[in-house]
Amino acid sequence: MDEIIKELQKLREELWEHNRRYYVEDAPSISDYDYDMLMRRLKEIEGKYPELITPDSPTQRVGGEVLSAFESVTHEVPMDSLQDVFSKEELSEFDSRVKAVFPDAEYAVELKIDGLSVAIEYRDGILFRGVTRGDGVVGEDVTQNIKTIKSLPLKLSDAPSRLIIRGEVYMARETFLRLNEEREAKGESLFANPRNAAAGSLRQLDPKICAERELDIIIFNIQLSDGISFKTHSESLDYLGSLGFKVSPNYSVFSSIDDAYAEIGRLGNIRDELPFNIDGAVLKVNRLDMRDELGSTSKFPKWAAAYKYPPEEKETKLLDIVLQVGRTGVLTPNAVLEPVHISGVTVSRATLHNRDFIKERDIMIGDTVIVRKAGDIIPEVVSVVKEKRPPDAVSFRMPDTCPVCGSAVFSDESEAAVRCVNAECPAQRIRNIIHFASRDAMDIDGLGPAVVEQLVEAELIRDAADLYSLKAEQIAEIDRMGEKSANNLINAIEKTKTNDLARLIFALGIRHVGQKAGKSLAKNFGSLDALMNADSEKLKAVFDVGDAMAESIIRWFSLPASHDFIEKLRQAGVNFTAAMEKSSDAFAGKTFVLTGALTKFTRSEAEEKIEALGGKASSSVSKKTSFVVAGEAAGSKLTKANALGVPVLTEDEFLEILKTAEE
Repeated sequence: MDEIIKELQKLREELWEHNRRYYVEDAPSISDYDYDMLMRRLKEIEGKYPELITPDSPTQRVGGEVLSAFESVTHEVPMDSLQDVFSKEELSEFDSRVKAVFPDAEYAVELKIDGLSVAIEYRDGILFRGVTRGDGVVGEDVTQNIKTIKSLPLKLSDAPSRLIIRGEVYMARETFLRLNEEREAKGESLFANPRNAAAGSLRQLDPKICAERELDIIIFNIQLSDGISFKTHSESLDYLGSLGFKVSPNYSVFSSIDDAYAEIGRLGNIRDELPFNIDGAVLKVNRLDMRDELGSTSKFPKWAAAYKYPPEEKETKLLDIVLQVGRTGVLTPNAVLEPVHISGVTVSRATLHNRDFIKERDIMIGDTVIVRKAGDIIPEVVSVVKEKRPPDAVSFRMPDTCPVCGSAVFSDESEAAVRCVNAECPAQRIRNIIHFASRDAMDIDGLGPAVVEQLVEAELIRDAADLYSLKAEQIAEIDRMGEKSANNLINAIEKTKTNDLARLIFALGIRHVGQKAGKSLAKNFGSLDALMNADSEKLKAVFDVGDAMAESIIRWFSLPASHDFIEKLRQAGVNFTAAMEKSSDAFAGKTFVLTGALTKFTRSEAEEKIEALGGKASSSVSKKTSFVVAGEAAGSKLTKANALGVPVLTEDEFLEILKTAEE
């Protein structure tokens, strides 16, 4: 065992070092393959000896537990916001206030990354907790998601016993563009900018989803450090860098406000070259004792200011308006522009959102328009330069038929969207199949957008129902698949035949019908056939189903293509019946709270079993809680349960009372 422990420690140290070189220094020293082999060996040992797994192991970047909610945490050191300034004059006023107290004050100038602020605590060098800024006083515990950020050390060497740091979580532009491309292919709504994408990712209840989003972080402040102090802010940044944190790559110190302003201008000029978005530069008094004396107002510190860069806007000519057909059939108008360089890239397309957007701004083909990119990656037309409108400018009108399939489009005056309702429309086909196979729908593992496109291009499938008639040998001929991958995909498709009806209803892609509605409809109608034959009154009798959803469901089921699609699913043996919602009242009146990592089933499976027996699954512990089920690495909920005297069950004990209740 001693040899195993030595190998384990050696592997972890090697992987920690390679992580730092790759994600912090951007200077990898081994190949991806060699890194993967080290990680595989570490996982192999930890799999054989799970008692040797530690919280700081490189394998623990993604926890197995899906959270039911985030717990609130009060910041030990409040996370203040900064005073915004927008001009050299306002910056000079800030300088005058500081120099009136400290004539010899120096300023540290840093990038203001456009992300979301978090506080991260280390105890004895081990990452203990990550908390969002929230309102500056109370934030949310996002520790499991913070751990998925690969540039953030899970373990520090020679660190103080307690260290709380502040950083900015962000999504790199390249990652953001790839994420939006994937979401568009699935017919999902796009993130407006990297900041929104980062915020949405960090608040995912499933850490695995957060890990897939490839977030990053830059550390910019020490909130608390036991047993170690610093004279200046720049000294503290140097120290953070020595610990292995990624700190701002462009911080400098200046005694003159003019020099500081020149640096702010320089940073603004290079922002297009950076891998992440910035929305300004931050000016901070460098000496920490001066900061203490300057203090803060009720809103922000008196020793810092955030200089905000104005959004960049350019004039260009609108050459044409073209339409894109999305998964749900929505026709989205896009501007074809005379190429213009803005915010570091050449822009030749911009979204025009919908017909109302065009009408409200009186946009015509041939107009000179103002295009803005600012912090948003997706360019948009801001306004029209009316005085430059040419006499041959042409008004735009949404068509009566789909530009792809020629079917009549549906236009509801109550909303701006115009839709093609033909389920066989080629423009919607790939996106519909991707949606059908997605995690929250039928959950076909291994069937990503690229594979779907290849299957459609090879004419192996026309719609999602054709997936069930695929043969492994057909899939194996597709580029980069092979026999093993093909068999795995066939097995994954076959497995979905037994999915509950709620998943299938959501997978059909009916407009307005989301996951929650899918569950309600499955519960109320019990079978797909009953849902197909339901009239408007029966549909609207279901909780949360209104006029728009009822009309959309009836319209979808009325299409001949929908009937053909459903019949193919029926012939394939796909389940059309809902599982029994409630098998007994054995747990009636009882509330369960699940905490820690469960090994016998997933969190959602456990909750379904509780609800099927008439019980309630809650996310928080109180005196009214009947039982807390504690899996591996149970945390604060277990502590609270013990303090309140709430009965605590191990996973095995929970299984025993389940068996008894189900008998």
